[in-house]
Amino acid sequence: MNLEKIKKIMFLAVKWIIICTLIGLFSGTASAFFLVALEWVTLIREHNNWIIWLLPIGGLIIGLGYYYLGQEVVKGNNLLLEEYENPQHTIPLKMAPLVLIGTLITHLFGGSAGREGTAVQMGGAIADQFTNLFKLDNSERKTILILGISAGFASIFGTPLAGALFALEVLYFSKINFKSTVLSFFTAYAAYFTVELCRVKHTHYIIPIVPEITLINLLWTILVSLLFGLAAMLFSRSTHFWQTLFLKTIPFPPLRPFIGGIILAITIYFIGTTKYIGIGIPTIVDAFSTPNNSYDFLIKILFTGFTLGAGFKGGEVTPLFFVGATLGSALSVVVPLPIALLAGMGFVAVFSGATHTPIACTVMGMELFGVESGIFIGTACLIAYFSSGSVGIYQAQIVKGPKYRLYQKMKNKDLELL
Repeated sequence: MNLEKIKKIMFLAVKWIIICTLIGLFSGTASAFFLVALEWVTLIREHNNWIIWLLPIGGLIIGLGYYYLGQEVVKGNNLLLEEYENPQHTIPLKMAPLVLIGTLITHLFGGSAGREGTAVQMGGAIADQFTNLFKLDNSERKTILILGISAGFASIFGTPLAGALFALEVLYFSKINFKSTVLSFFTAYAAYFTVELCRVKHTHYIIPIVPEITLINLLWTILVSLLFGLAAMLFSRSTHFWQTLFLKTIPFPPLRPFIGGIILAITIYFIGTTKYIGIGIPTIVDAFSTPNNSYDFLIKILFTGFTLGAGFKGGEVTPLFFVGATLGSALSVVVPLPIALLAGMGFVAVFSGATHTPIACTVMGMELFGVESGIFIGTACLIAYFSSGSVGIYQAQIVKGPKYRLYQKMKNKDLELL
C-alpha cells in the first residue's frame, strides 16, 4: 500500500469520525432538550386538565405552521425514507424546530402521540446538513441519513445498540454497506452518551421473573405474539385510515388538526380520564405489575391513530409500547406467564410488527429488560413481525426480506384460487 493511499484512508477515517461525533453531539443535545421539555409540558397538562380544551387551538397552530412554513417537511419520517431510497434534495434544517414545537404543542394540550418520530426527524434534519458542508455524494448522503436516524432513536430511548440497528433495518438491510453499519453504531453511542452527559434520565423497566424455556411456555409465547402482531396491524391501518379520511374530507390542511382537536377534547371530557393521552409512560410502567383492562390497548390505538391522522405531531413508537405492554398485561389474567414478561414482550413485539424491524426490537428488549428474557423477547418480535401484515406505520418504507417473500407467496396463491 503506497503512501498516497494511506493518506486517503486516514483522511476519510478522520472525516467520518468528525461527522459521526458532530451528528451524535447535536442530535443527542436536541433529544436531551426535547425530553426535558416534554416532561415539563406533560406536568403542566396534568396539573391543569382544563388546558385540553385548547387542543383545537394547538392543532390550528401546528396546521398553520406546517402549511405556511413547512410543506416540504410535512411528510416527517416518510420524507427521510424517501430521500434515502431516491435522493433528491437536502432535508431543510427547519424540519427539526417545526417537529419539536409541533410535538410539544400536541402533548401540552392532550394529543396522543409519541416521541421517536420527533427525535428521528431532528436527527435526520441535523445530519443531512453535513451533506453540503462536506460535499458528499448520493451514496455518502445515504449513510448520513442512516446516522441521523440512528442518533435520534438511540438518544431518545437510551438504547444505542437498538438505535443503530433500527436505522439499518428500517432502511432495508441488503442495501446497507459495512461502512454504514460501523458508523451507525459509532453515532448511536455518541448521541446516547451526549444525553447521559446532560444527565437526562430514561425510563427503566424490570422483568423480575423469567420462567424456564419449556415447550409449553414457548407455545404460549407464540400464541400471544400472534395477538401482538394483529395489534400492530390494527395500529398501522388505523393511523392510515384516519389520515386518509381527514385528507379526503377536509381540503384545507390547517383545519384538519383544528377539527380533530375539537373531537378529541370532547371525547376526553366524556370518557372522564386522561389515561390514553400523551405518551402514557405511567400506564406502561404500571402494566409490568398490575393487569390492565382488556380494552386499554384498543382505546390507545384509536386515540393515537386519530391524533396523528388529524395532523398533530409526534411519534408512533411510544404509543406502540403502550399498546403492546397493556395488551400483554391484560393477557396475564389468562396466560400462565409472568405479567412483567408478557408486558415486556408486547412492548417490543408490537413495535416490531408495525415497523418491520424484528432484529432491532429484539436487541432493544434485551437492552431494556435484560438478556435473560432474550429467547422470549426474540420469539415474540419474530412472530409479531410475520403476523402483522405487509403494511407498517411508515408508508414510504421498502419492505423486503423473508416477510416480503412470504406475503408475495400468499398473494400469488390467492390469485391462483381466483
